[in-house]
Amino acid sequence: MMRRRTTLLTGCTALVLALGATACGGGPVSAGGGDKALSGQSITVAGVWSGTEQKNFQKVLDAFTEKTGAKTQFTSTGDNVSTVVGSKIEGGNAPDVVMVPQVGVLKQFAQKGWLKPLSKKTEQAVDAGYAPVWKKYGSVDGTLYGLYFKAAHKSTVWYSPDALEQAGVKPPKSYDEMLKAGQTVSDSGLAAFSVAGQDGWTLTDWFENVYLSQAGPEKYDALAAHELKWTDASVVDALTTLGKLFKDKQLIAGGQKGALNTDFPGSVEKVFGPEPEAGMVYEGDFVAGVAKDQFGKKVGQDANFFPFPAVGGGEAPVVSGGDAAVVLKDGKNQKAAQALLEYLATPEASAVWAEAGGFLSPNKKLDLASYGDDVTRATAKSLVDAGDSVRFDMSDQAPAAFGGTKGTGEWKLLQDFLRDPSDPKGTAAKLEAAAAKAYQD
Repeated sequence: MMRRRTTLLTGCTALVLALGATACGGGPVSAGGGDKALSGQSITVAGVWSGTEQKNFQKVLDAFTEKTGAKTQFTSTGDNVSTVVGSKIEGGNAPDVVMVPQVGVLKQFAQKGWLKPLSKKTEQAVDAGYAPVWKKYGSVDGTLYGLYFKAAHKSTVWYSPDALEQAGVKPPKSYDEMLKAGQTVSDSGLAAFSVAGQDGWTLTDWFENVYLSQAGPEKYDALAAHELKWTDASVVDALTTLGKLFKDKQLIAGGQKGALNTDFPGSVEKVFGPEPEAGMVYEGDFVAGVAKDQFGKKVGQDANFFPFPAVGGGEAPVVSGGDAAVVLKDGKNQKAAQALLEYLATPEASAVWAEAGGFLSPNKKLDLASYGDDVTRATAKSLVDAGDSVRFDMSDQAPAAFGGTKGTGEWKLLQDFLRDPSDPKGTAAKLEAAAAKAYQD
């Protein structure tokens, strides 16, 4: 899961993602080398999940226990996984397996020498069941350390079907069409978009989708690694594109000031709450959980989505995030830990949480029939069709000082840009100055 955003809300029943082949066919999975082969052994697992997510992951762990005999104990770390795991290692109490929520944290763990490479069996399962990009995000210097078990789909624009129907517009196919449709919705008396400007991370997601589509995956990768400067013309172009939306007070509920005073749950409420103020809200698949659980909306009927549309002549973007399972060198049960990851790499393991809800899997061997609604299938199709062009959330790849800290770095600078989008070039220069400082750290 992704640090702050899905930690809060994917447990609310998001959409489920899965792809091709059979979920549970093909006989028993030999996690750990045979039925009940690990009886009497125990594994400790740490991760950010709590509440519903923790309960649903426990169902996966229980299925592993049923299959192998190994007992499991899950500990919730809260958002600061790195600090908690580091202190446990120092105290001689390292967990066996950690679910790591950011690419940057996985790299940090590997560089500190905390991780064991994954087994050949897990690597073969990843090669067979995942687009190569997921192996890349789980690897450091060519060695596979992380298995992406849970993902988020962050290229979904959620809308009220009633609002679009009353305005006489259909889900758009391009960014320009989206703004035109938004204008029509606005003319009908409801603001087009609810924007959660109070939470800077939502603005990074807006930027990343525009940038990936407009500039392309190669430049996205270069910017994510800070091999390309934020002063590059492609960044200025993306900010200019985003600024067209941000500066239009008719398109945004409450205008810029209203957006800057709206947090993520509030942005969903403005579309799906009892007194709607907007027809659409952009954010990840986890919007569905909030609309359903907090506002009683039926997903697919009262709340639906369209893929974030292509910008200019680019491809429609698919930005993702996820939680990677890793094995710690200092864990006390290496054999059982590797067996757990071998199990997590199977479609059978993903199907357990998929059936519980609030889950996305990058494993293309998970049968779409494991999930019970058309909206989920559409989300799954969007991800599988993107294949190797899926890109991990850029701010989650950056040092936290730049991409993940409230009131500073990219979050604050994009909030400033929302407040006054008149100088894309100046904003790009400030972003570069902040990035240069953070990446040198």
